[in-house]
Amino acid sequence: MADTGLEMIAAPAVNGERESHPAESPVTVLAKEDALSGRLQIRSSGSVLGTFSGQIECEGDLMIGPDAHVEADIRAARVTIAGYVRGNVVAPARLKITSSGRLEGDARVGALVVQEGGVHHGVIRVHPEGIPEGGDQSVIEARPRTIAPSANNPGHPVDRVKKFWGEFF
Repeated sequence: MADTGLEMIAAPAVNGERESHPAESPVTVLAKEDALSGRLQIRSSGSVLGTFSGQIECEGDLMIGPDAHVEADIRAARVTIAGYVRGNVVAPARLKITSSGRLEGDARVGALVVQEGGVHHGVIRVHPEGIPEGGDQSVIEARPRTIAPSANNPGHPVDRVKKFWGEFF
C-alpha cells in the first residue's frame, strides 16, 4: 500500500475571489463518493465523508460524516463520529459520537460526548487532566489494595461469591 499524504484543499472561490478568513483554515474533505487508503495528514481541520482505510492524523477538528466508512487509527484534537469507524482513536480535547455514529475500537480522550443512539464497542479512557505521554500503549492497571478479610469484607471477590452463595446452601 502506497503512503498517501493529503494536506489541505483550499476553500472554493466566492464571486471570483477567494474569501479570506484569517481565523479559519481550509478544511480537508474526502467526499462521499471518494475512497482512499494510506496515511492522511491534515494540518488544520478536516472531514471524511467517504471510505478511508489506514491512518489519520489531524491537527484540528476531524469530522467523520454519517455515510463515511473508516477503518483507521485516528489521532486528532477533537473527533466527531457520525458514521462508522473501526480503529483506535486518540483525541486529547474531545470525542463526540453522534446518534448515527459507531466506533469499534479503543479510545483515549480528554472529554467524551455520546448522543443517544451512538454506539461504541471497546474501551474508552477519559483523561480530563490530559492524556499521559506514551499514551498509545496499554495502561498497566495497578493492583487493588488488599484489605484484611473480616465478617463484613471477605476479601477476594471469589470469597465474596462463596459467602453469598453459602447463605443459600
